[in-house]
Amino acid sequence: MRFVAGLDGGGTKTKVAIADESGRMAETFTLGPINYNGQDERVVERTIEEIVARIGRVCGSLEHCVHLCLGAAGISAAGVAERLTAAIRNAGYQGGLTLAGDHETALYGALSQPHGIILVAGTGSICFGRNEQGCTHRTGGFGHLIDDEGSGYSIGRQLLSALVQASDGRIPPTVISQRIYETLQLPNDSLREVIGFVYDPRRTKKDIAALAPILSEACSVGDIAALNIARHSADALFELLAPVAECLDLQSGHLALAGSVLLQNRFIQSSLRERIAASCPGLSCTLPEHDAAWGAMMMAWHYYSDVHH
Repeated sequence: MRFVAGLDGGGTKTKVAIADESGRMAETFTLGPINYNGQDERVVERTIEEIVARIGRVCGSLEHCVHLCLGAAGISAAGVAERLTAAIRNAGYQGGLTLAGDHETALYGALSQPHGIILVAGTGSICFGRNEQGCTHRTGGFGHLIDDEGSGYSIGRQLLSALVQASDGRIPPTVISQRIYETLQLPNDSLREVIGFVYDPRRTKKDIAALAPILSEACSVGDIAALNIARHSADALFELLAPVAECLDLQSGHLALAGSVLLQNRFIQSSLRERIAASCPGLSCTLPEHDAAWGAMMMAWHYYSDVHH
C-alpha cells in the first residue's frame, strides 16, 4: 500500500499527517520544531530523523511513502529549502518531496482545495490566494519589525501602548492597564516593571503576542481604547485581503479566516466580516475545515498524482 505524509513545520512544533491511498488517515503525531532560524542545526536534524523514522514505521517501510510535503515558514529564505531537503534525504527518505510555504499548506487544509484565499492572523499576519489558473498573490507576512498589522504581536504592542498613554494622560483610563498588570502578575500602577518586561533582551515577539487575549476581555466591557484597537486590527486585516482578492479576481471566491486572533476575538472577526460583506459581497467566508498538516498531506497526493497520471 502507498502512503503520503504532510508536515506542518511551525516555530514551536511540527505536526505530521500520514494517509494511505484510500484517503484514510493512518496517523497524526507532533514532534519538535524544524526551524533553522530559531533552532540549533543539529537539533533540527535529529527531529527530522525522528519524524522520518516514525513515518517509515507507520507506512511499514519508507519505500511505501511515495510523497512527502513539508510546509514551513521561511522556506524561501536563502539556503533553507536546500538544508531541509538534505536533512530529509540524509534521514533516509528518497521518495517524492515537495517544500512549500506554510501559507500554501494552510490554504489547502482550510478550504480542502488548492484554490481560494486564506487570511491568517496569529502571532503574525499574512494573506495568500491562488486562483483556478494557478496564479498566486501574497500580502503581509514580512515580520513584526516592519509588518504583521492585525496580528497578535501588533495587538499586544497596541495594548501596551494604551497602558502607557493612559498612564501619562494622553488617553482616558482604560481597563487594559489593570488586565496587563494582572496578566504579568505585577502590582497595579507598576509601569516601570512593565517597561522592564517589554525591553528585557530575552523578550520575544511571542511574549508580546501572548497579551492579545486581553483585548477580547476589554472589548466585552465596552472599553473605548480596546474597541478602537479591535477596529484598527480588522481594518488592517481587510487591507491585507483586498489586494489578494482583486489581483486574483477572487471577489466571488472562497475565503478562510484562520489564526488565533480571528478565531478567538469575535469583535475583530465580526468587524472584518462587516467590511468584507460591504466591499466583497460575493466572497464566501468560512473557518478552516482542516489544519496545515492535513493540507500538506493533500498537497502530497496532488503532486504524486500529477507525476504519475
